[in-house]
Amino acid sequence: MWETMLSLHSLRQQNGGLVPAQWRRSVGPKLPRSTGLLTALVPSKGYFPDFLTPATPLYDADEGLDAVLSTPRARLRRDLTLLAGGQRLPPWTRSLAEGDGDALALLGRAIEAYHEAAIAPYWERIRAQVDHERLRVSTPMLSGGTEALLSALPPCLRWRRPVLEADYPVDRDLRLGGRGLLLIPSFFCRRTSITLLHQDRTPVLVYPVQHRLLDEGPAAQGRPSLAKLLGPTRAAVLEAAEGSCTTGELARRVGILVSSASQHATVLRNAGLLTSKRVGNTVVHSRTPLGSQLLYRGTVPPTLTEPGR
Repeated sequence: MWETMLSLHSLRQQNGGLVPAQWRRSVGPKLPRSTGLLTALVPSKGYFPDFLTPATPLYDADEGLDAVLSTPRARLRRDLTLLAGGQRLPPWTRSLAEGDGDALALLGRAIEAYHEAAIAPYWERIRAQVDHERLRVSTPMLSGGTEALLSALPPCLRWRRPVLEADYPVDRDLRLGGRGLLLIPSFFCRRTSITLLHQDRTPVLVYPVQHRLLDEGPAAQGRPSLAKLLGPTRAAVLEAAEGSCTTGELARRVGILVSSASQHATVLRNAGLLTSKRVGNTVVHSRTPLGSQLLYRGTVPPTLTEPGR
């Protein structure tokens, strides 16, 4: 739900960088008319209602939508009253604030249609980049504990014990009080971190991941010329090994069994196209420079933070 709502910011921001611009050009013609209902609730910048991004762990878009539509009436009224204080809202939101069933159903259909057009076709790529960030920051924790994880966060977050400092649009303090902190790396989060305005739930900190080129469709499509050389599945495994990932992540990205992913990774490693190292109880795979040259025919695609690499 964070990716869905934050992507609405990217729709209207022209200075978001190469990858969001590529995504906007692709999804623009496909957006349903009901997207306007969502942009009324999610302005181009600033506050949008907390209830649109449930803080409890969820595992798919359907669960997220169910959580949004199950928001208690008091929370709907609180969040929408706050939003109305900074902008003019359409009349239907008054019914939404009262928990009206028809208004909630209208919101649900709008979220579902927008997600299907703008997020679902790219979800595997988005999740792969977020998973790469999770692995990047969690690997140091295996040897150095929580402090090592906090020290590995991107530059917009700085661990200075006992305070985690974050680039943020306004000056505020978030005191955890023993409640812990849910860290959420996000593809559509831009520049600065984000948290919920109301802190009556689990404290959440959403922060941006480093972008890589985003193509529509599953990550396992592979490149035709490389597929002829290596075979389609092995070519897809090589392409899926973007950044660093475990054998299980390789299998999920390509859509094959873990045992099959392990066998293909072994062949690619023996050919000098992948490197593998054991981290705790898992094996982490990365493409070698030779593997990247073979995949991209001598050029590596630029990233947002490494132009022209």
